[in-house]
Amino acid sequence: MIDKRKIQEINAGSMADISFLLLIFFLVATTMNVDTGIQRVLPPMPDESQKQAPMDIKKRNLMLVFVSKFDHIMAGGEAIDISQLKEKAKTFILNASNDEDLPEKEIVKIDIIGDYPVSKGVISLQNDRGTSYNMYIMVQNELTRAFNEVRDEVAQAKFGKKFTELDEDQRKAIQKAVPLKISEAEPRNIEGGE
Repeated sequence: MIDKRKIQEINAGSMADISFLLLIFFLVATTMNVDTGIQRVLPPMPDESQKQAPMDIKKRNLMLVFVSKFDHIMAGGEAIDISQLKEKAKTFILNASNDEDLPEKEIVKIDIIGDYPVSKGVISLQNDRGTSYNMYIMVQNELTRAFNEVRDEVAQAKFGKKFTELDEDQRKAIQKAVPLKISEAEPRNIEGGE
């Protein structure tokens, strides 16, 4: 006669193995979101005891880029498409024809290169608070691409290589010749129509 009150034990050893295998499966099969961002080297914090004088920039040395909450881009006073932004920025940075409406150039003595006309141009980027993150990143990428392409052109002319192929001293010289000057204003709310 079997004792009905005694409950048989369940072997839990294989359950641990199954749980482990399921955990491994989900770790391997699941994709992780990779954070996207913008790589920037920020200037050091200003000394609190030092008074900050407002920067005085001539109108011709400033290219305003505004992105609306509808993701429309206004650059240099005209509405443009994202595909046109890089070329517009390059034209502004280079000012190859010394146009009176484009940035001034200042002759700077740079090690390895010598005297070089460095643009005084600054690109000022401003976004509406409603601007999509995707458009914000695309505009930042286009502006950075413009500076990178100009650096490549100068590196090719001076050293016969792309900017990324230069040694550290040559890279620093090109960075002084073509400084990355993107000023970003705090986002704001703009009321009005499209």
